[in-house]
Amino acid sequence: MKISDMYKEDKTLLSFEVFPPKKTSPIESVYGALKELCSLKPAYISVTYGAGGTAADNTCAIAGRIKNDYKIETIAHITCVNSTKAEVERSLDSFKENNIDNVLALRGDRVPDVEPKTDFEYASELTEFIKKKGGFHIAGACYPEVHPEAKDEISDILNLKKKVDAGAEFLISQLFFDNKIFYDFEKRCRLAGIDVPVEAGIMPVVNKKQIQRMVSLCGASLPAKFSRIMNRYEHNPEALRDAGIAYAVDQCVDLIANGASGIHLYTMNNPYVARKITDAVSSLL
Repeated sequence: MKISDMYKEDKTLLSFEVFPPKKTSPIESVYGALKELCSLKPAYISVTYGAGGTAADNTCAIAGRIKNDYKIETIAHITCVNSTKAEVERSLDSFKENNIDNVLALRGDRVPDVEPKTDFEYASELTEFIKKKGGFHIAGACYPEVHPEAKDEISDILNLKKKVDAGAEFLISQLFFDNKIFYDFEKRCRLAGIDVPVEAGIMPVVNKKQIQRMVSLCGASLPAKFSRIMNRYEHNPEALRDAGIAYAVDQCVDLIANGASGIHLYTMNNPYVARKITDAVSSLL
């Protein structure tokens, strides 16, 4: 099913993101969590490429299982900074063989000490390439607080417009912790002529070091309220988990009340957290 068609219904979608296990772990290590996450019946589940695109084959296998075994729509991430056009085509062919026809086109993370390939420089170029190949429905990523490598807010929005013009049918946002930032970003998108659905990326806090690492990578800001939660409960894992879930639920309720197209929950492969949030907001969707 074309995921962008799901947004035509007058309700907020709830979707999940999962990631493949590290190279040192067998792919089966993620399947227990995956089964529990699928039982929550999200609108769809996205599957990442892993850091630096190291888990491309596992991405396809996991996405295929979600679609073919659990009958839940899926979208597979595909990156281009470390790939040639031939390598991208091989990945797309593997997706098709596994009945996967929704892809999230990303530039991807540059791998330290590895010379990047030169076939693609930007996600918009990958999007255009996939669009011309045909047979796939394409999503793009966006940064409510501006891409860390963008010169400024205006250039970031203009580059996002290029991605949409190249064929991205909906957008999934990077994580954020202040909903006003997301609403302001949506307004900038509409003013720039970006009229596709924008799904809000929400990450529940369960580990202070983990969230600090993510924030350092994507440039998200930490509101004072959020920082107080981390500082107060950082040495009490259960309390931090519960407070993080409550904070994420509060964000989700506000997003739903304000008519957000969708909420993309960065589950970190944690079924307990995903279930708590899903149970809290399911009656609102």
